Amino acid sequence: MQSRYELVIYWSDADQRFIVEVPELPGCMADGVSYIESVQNAETVIEEWLETAHQLGRHIPEPVGKLMYA
Repeated sequence: MQSRYELVIYWSDADQRFIVEVPELPGCMADGVSYIESVQNAETVIEEWLETAHQLGRHIPEPVGKLMYA
């Protein structure tokens, strides 16, 4: 799956991993040793988040796109 949700990706010195946050999906986060692995893991977690929300009858937000500006 290729989602259209915004991903915020940063390096964590404390964890020695790339961290990915998905701001549009509360609590949806992933990590990985490499940048690519972290994004792949995020795609998996997004899919699981959406499946769980659907099963529980919760609102699933539509992807908005860019939420923050540099």
